[in-house]
Amino acid sequence: MALELIAKREGIKILKTSSFYRTEPWGGIEQEWFVNCVTKIETSLSVSKLFKNLQQIEMDLGRKNTSKGYPRVIDIDMLFFDSRVIEGGNLIIPHPLLHKRAFVLIPFREIEPLFIHPVLSKTINQLRIELKDAKQVIRLEGVKCGL
Repeated sequence: MALELIAKREGIKILKTSSFYRTEPWGGIEQEWFVNCVTKIETSLSVSKLFKNLQQIEMDLGRKNTSKGYPRVIDIDMLFFDSRVIEGGNLIIPHPLLHKRAFVLIPFREIEPLFIHPVLSKTINQLRIELKDAKQVIRLEGVKCGL
């Protein structure tokens, strides 16, 4: 549903979406497993307008402002914005923890293994190989994004 809403937004075009993955919770709080994917988009929006659009989609899907790490209905993160480094307000790009999370790197590697992290100067594939995260990430066979 989130991908469908993203695709309908003016100034946003979905280029690629990874498979969906069932992933073990990260962060130590007892909760249900997540479903994750990574999507590459093209946009004519500024980074702040894109961020606001994604936050609005989260709210439209029922997200409530909860404390960090607690269960939520939806969580849309901007991992990168081209190869820019951005820090301001609630927005830090590249996402500061993406290189430590298998649930991000595994689907990301599926669609863009050679993308170079602009701060760490390593490809997504290299980051995945070096990752020490032991959390389970299970590809959901036969599940399509519906776009």
